[in-house]
Amino acid sequence: MTTQSEAISADLEAIRANYSLTDEQRQIVDHVDRVSRDVLHPLQARMDDEEWWPDDLFKQMGELGLLGITAPEELGGSGQNEFTQALVSEVISKWNPAVGLSHGAHDNLCLNNLLRNGSEEHVKKYVPGLCSGELVGALGLTEPGAGSDALGSMATTARRDGDDYVINGSKIYITNGPIADVILLYAKTDKSKGAKGISAFIIETDNPGFKVAQKLDKMGFRGSPTGELVFEDCRVPASAMVGPENTGVSVVMSGLDLERAMVASVCVGMAERALELGLEYAKIREQFGKPISSFQMMQSKLAEIYTEVETARAFGYRALAACTGLPKGAGGRGEIHKLTAAACLYAGEAFNKAVTEACHIHGGSGYMQDTEINRLFRANKLLEIGAGTSEVRKIIIAEELLRA
Repeated sequence: MTTQSEAISADLEAIRANYSLTDEQRQIVDHVDRVSRDVLHPLQARMDDEEWWPDDLFKQMGELGLLGITAPEELGGSGQNEFTQALVSEVISKWNPAVGLSHGAHDNLCLNNLLRNGSEEHVKKYVPGLCSGELVGALGLTEPGAGSDALGSMATTARRDGDDYVINGSKIYITNGPIADVILLYAKTDKSKGAKGISAFIIETDNPGFKVAQKLDKMGFRGSPTGELVFEDCRVPASAMVGPENTGVSVVMSGLDLERAMVASVCVGMAERALELGLEYAKIREQFGKPISSFQMMQSKLAEIYTEVETARAFGYRALAACTGLPKGAGGRGEIHKLTAAACLYAGEAFNKAVTEACHIHGGSGYMQDTEINRLFRANKLLEIGAGTSEVRKIIIAEELLRA
């Protein structure tokens, strides 16, 4: 008979197995941390000031081993799992949130989704270029009239015409949209079926009929290119369809749970940086003849930030462990759907609290737009909107609880 202490020990071993990093993962994290601090962090100020993206940055990231984390080595990737991919995203986002956002759209939303759902032809054609950074990837889902109800309200259509599909419509708030070479696009192929009539396509942006309508000017994550995309009789071959016709919902949902777990990691990385900045400033800033870190109110803020960061990290890692190795077509329902929505909800709110307190520690300097803590503060709101708003995340959690 198993004793209580033996049961607790077994639980702890399971936790360590799921959440402790392997030696290889630690090496990867150390490499990404060093590269991000030395190469990506110095780009922050200009990217924010000018909404600027360095022309060859994706190629540089490819050379540095930051792309294709989940892709097989024979295709130019690292051959790692989704947990490791999230660790990479967490560290990049800590040192340059704008690069972290674009990296996630490229490496997870486009490349990883293509690996999971694309044909052998798609994978061979596009994945090597996405791994090297020769190709830039994006995902096209959100539309001007389709936000939280992205599937039900989708207006973009793809009409079969012989051996081709002709796409008409627009997408908005698309990360990497203005610089993308390939876009994983969702469009309605059978409007009579509503959300069940959606299909996925891989679109090359040099196709006639595609254009970037505008590059958008954002409050936060500035520098990460975000745009409105328009498709006007954009003709693509039927072979560009990802999965069978009218099965796009399964492609969306299989990637959405992982996306939410990845967003939680982005929140953790940025919250950790907010803690570092708040701690550094509290130690050097003096008032009333001594560092403000000596005041109990400041110590309370730092302790609360630390607690939020580590709680969000533990919750996020649990969600990532559940997502790792998720079978094709799985997700979008059940325990994994509830868990990733909850991890994303908590991490977004935890980062909001952490960066607000860290900005407050900075006092007047935190209100200045050219400071790093201010850049983090301005970026925070998106993480309670993207990948489903906080309200949508709560609806998912409640629906799954009530369904049980």
